[in-house]
Amino acid sequence: MKFTTRSRYATRMLLDIAMNEEDGPVSIKDVAMRQEISIKYLEKLMRDLKKEGYLTSKLGAKGGYHLARNPSRIRLGELIQALEKTEPCYGCDENHSCCPRIHVCLTRTMWEEASKAMYHKLNQFSLADLIHDSSLCPKNQPDSVPPRV
Repeated sequence: MKFTTRSRYATRMLLDIAMNEEDGPVSIKDVAMRQEISIKYLEKLMRDLKKEGYLTSKLGAKGGYHLARNPSRIRLGELIQALEKTEPCYGCDENHSCCPRIHVCLTRTMWEEASKAMYHKLNQFSLADLIHDSSLCPKNQPDSVPPRV
């Protein structure tokens, strides 16, 4: 299973905004620099996330973006589902008849259950959980000294 850059970058962007918005709106330029993502790509994601109710914006010289919800109310499974408006991860369902065998497929139920389990697990994590666990990021770990031989 592989998530698109939309989901991965949007999660990183929301996390960045959540961790940096205490001093006011967060500029797209600052997010792009910290996350090493192009401003153009972030602009498109921000429009989509604003439309989905995850972000608010403020115009002007001191403008930028804020989270529209408390980080504890942003569930990662819901975020990914809002961004991945394509077929489910297993590639078929009643609305996307990608396969002529959809109604007789012996493996479809397994894929549906796996997809539900994955989103259920992702929904157990909120943006606040990621903020809380930011100390686990490898760059935040003390340098380990290699053992002497």
